[in-house]
Amino acid sequence: MFFENLAHAMGQAPAAGGQPGNPLMTFMPLILMFVIFYFLLIRPQQKKQKEHKQMLENLTRGDRVVTAGGLHGRVVEAKEDVLTIDLGNDMHVQVGRGFISGLIPAEGGSKPKDKKK
Repeated sequence: MFFENLAHAMGQAPAAGGQPGNPLMTFMPLILMFVIFYFLLIRPQQKKQKEHKQMLENLTRGDRVVTAGGLHGRVVEAKEDVLTIDLGNDMHVQVGRGFISGLIPAEGGSKPKDKKK
């Protein structure tokens, strides 16, 4: 008696030789997951990489930069793949263009200053 109810609750077994489901509907969850990952993870990362590459190409003399190692300085000379950065006190360092992680906004820049109390 108990097993009959359990078997009925599990549903009907597929008939042998029956038509399989639509192959598109079978892969629909997988396709949907890929589309979600593309728009939430892959596309924004590609956009960020493109902006970083453009920033590296547009570096000129006088730009304030921060390197991947955390050094802050001003670009003194910009060659093809090497930048010479003034760190202050007449200390100059040559850094590969690919190791620049970002620009530092000017003191009167658009970033608001933190107000500490």
